[in-house]
Amino acid sequence: MKLGLTLPSFVDDPSIPLAVASAAEVAGLDGVFAYDHLFRLAADGTRRPALEGVALLGAVAGATTRIAIGSLVFRAWSRPPRSLASAVATLSRIAPGRVVAAIGAGDSESREENETFGLGFGTMAERVERLTATVRATRDQGARVWVGGGTAAVRAVAAAEADGWNAWGTPPERFEADATPLRATAVRPSFECTWGGLVVLGDDDAAARAKADDLGASSGTIVGGPATVARAVDAYGRAGADWVILAPVDSHDPENARRLGHEVKERLAPE
Repeated sequence: MKLGLTLPSFVDDPSIPLAVASAAEVAGLDGVFAYDHLFRLAADGTRRPALEGVALLGAVAGATTRIAIGSLVFRAWSRPPRSLASAVATLSRIAPGRVVAAIGAGDSESREENETFGLGFGTMAERVERLTATVRATRDQGARVWVGGGTAAVRAVAAAEADGWNAWGTPPERFEADATPLRATAVRPSFECTWGGLVVLGDDDAAARAKADDLGASSGTIVGGPATVARAVDAYGRAGADWVILAPVDSHDPENARRLGHEVKERLAPE
């Protein structure tokens, strides 16, 4: 099982995610992943900044040499399929063998930013059709292509068209129930089932709980010291995850990468 983390995309200063990516590579993590949003809304309704996903991954590709770089996830409705495929092909030339293009159909959280930028949103059926076309255009461009999303229609696209599937935030038992039939019916070779979710990591469980309270972490967030987080990650490994990608709530802090690489990864059960 591989261990990755998400980068702090919702900042003005690109040096922040680049510092986290560099720390993750030094710490021995397997991958770093960027979100794909044009803006995000804060709890008070104001817009948070967002670094554009393809541009950020290009910068990360140039600043690292070993670690996998990926999206979590490119939204198919935001770009024409061949345009995204061209961007992924370029990333793959910059970082050969290191790119993961995870693509999703979009959900209700995407509607406002899509419509604000004149991109439209489409019905669920239209978005799944666009997802299928985008996966077909993007695969075999030098990157592994995952499909992200939990609906049955999206999982069906993953099994029929992609190199892998990503779930977000589901408990291990739900992940296993969805991943097992996907792996059995997947058409593409070496199909990967992957999971991502929020984490608050501290020196120990008490420190992590205090930090989670300060950050206002939502329910479902993994909260704990290195041993507790390692046990949570192992649970997904036992449920069939080939990757676990953790999203620190305080994502701007490179210390999360160091802890995950040096204190969590070393505690994981051997493969």
